Amino acid sequence: DGYSHLSAYERKRLKNITENAKFFAALKLHEVSARLNQLTTKRQSRVTKRAKPKKVEDEPALRRSMRLLREPPLDIPLLDTFSRPEAEEYPQVPVGPFPMIPEGQAESSKWTEAVLSTWMRISEVKAEDAEQGTPDIKRYQESLSSMVLREENIRKVVKSRVCSMAIHPSESTILVAAGDKLGCVGLWNVSCGTEEGAHTFIPHNFPVNCMHFSPCNPAHLLSLSNDTLRCGDVTRAVFDEICRTEEDFSCFDFLEENACSAIVSHWDGRVAVVDRRTPGVSSELCVDIGFRKTRTVHVHPVNKQYFLAAGSVDVCVFDVRYLRNSKENKPLSSLTGHTKSVASAYFSPVTGSRVVTVCADDRLRIFQSKNIQVLLIFEKTNKMKNSQPKPGWRTQTQNAQKRNFFEHCFLVGSMAQPRQIEVFQDTGKLLHSFYNVDCLGSVCSINVVHPSQSVLVGGNSSGRLHVF
Repeated sequence: DGYSHLSAYERKRLKNITENAKFFAALKLHEVSARLNQLTTKRQSRVTKRAKPKKVEDEPALRRSMRLLREPPLDIPLLDTFSRPEAEEYPQVPVGPFPMIPEGQAESSKWTEAVLSTWMRISEVKAEDAEQGTPDIKRYQESLSSMVLREENIRKVVKSRVCSMAIHPSESTILVAAGDKLGCVGLWNVSCGTEEGAHTFIPHNFPVNCMHFSPCNPAHLLSLSNDTLRCGDVTRAVFDEICRTEEDFSCFDFLEENACSAIVSHWDGRVAVVDRRTPGVSSELCVDIGFRKTRTVHVHPVNKQYFLAAGSVDVCVFDVRYLRNSKENKPLSSLTGHTKSVASAYFSPVTGSRVVTVCADDRLRIFQSKNIQVLLIFEKTNKMKNSQPKPGWRTQTQNAQKRNFFEHCFLVGSMAQPRQIEVFQDTGKLLHSFYNVDCLGSVCSINVVHPSQSVLVGGNSSGRLHVF
């Protein structure tokens, strides 16, 4: 056959190739493929003729690399990355004031009315100022040891992660407010002891970063979200809108005892002055203080013109009287030594002679000041190693404000096992650890203490509150 020079294996292989070629030729696959290609081409041409020409504005914008543009990376806090689910499930909160009606209800129920009436009743009598004097460490430790967590004092008050909390100053009733990452505000009457004691409202579209009861009128609960500062007025059962911005607020504190003005920080580093007596929802002043990010602000308890701002690695003291709409707003003093992100910084609540900061390098720093009314010169720093939530948790310290121990201790959430809340003295000594292996199994990253009673509330990432 002309292939006698091939081996037996090669002749058999060539025969198989020839037979396979005849088989596929009989199937006429090439003709069928060509026919399908023709039909597909005709169909595409008809669709193209019917389609409308695409507008230029409909074309998606090209994404530019920030690295190639030599822009600094966006330092967005973890709480800002969370947004609400679909609008069908969570409708947007309207602009301006709206009635104080719980989530999922067309009108207030009798249980809601009971909570609001309790809030209004206990707000009529302001708690007396705590007694000041030399602290008794042993008595205070005994008081801390007597505080316990029971199962009935644990409640899921909001749906998602607790971002902020506030406790009413009433000495007769324990009323706690909690804000979560979805913009919900929960009110829990702990003293009620029933399932109807907690109610959830939705005054915001974004995480509730900061909350305070008004120091002069506890019937007002002010809450700050990324885009709005609102006041829940229980006397009128309305959530008023005080100030609005473009999803940028991070924290606020009152500049006056009458709570008419406040200093508000922005995630992009700016700070603003808001006055409730001015009509409209714009701030009086918004300035750049040179921070890359401003997480918290805290006003000096005695000299209200001074405020403390904490950012990425910056912690500085400013005088609100000298803030200007210019690029140069120099601080009065800087608290240096932080190597990583600072979660929060607070003055001691009576004299402001101490400052405590929480840093992501697992260190709590206590700054003591000299001649504080003049220049706030910080001269001494104590450092201590502490197991705390890692960056991303909204960890905050709170100055313990019970009786005559105002100035001398603070508390912070801990990652240690078993899960606990730790109380430190201003010398760096660990005074007490709050824990309960049966009831507390999560990290309480947000904590508040009652201004005059032995009450501590810790909030976790699932919206659950724990009351010691």
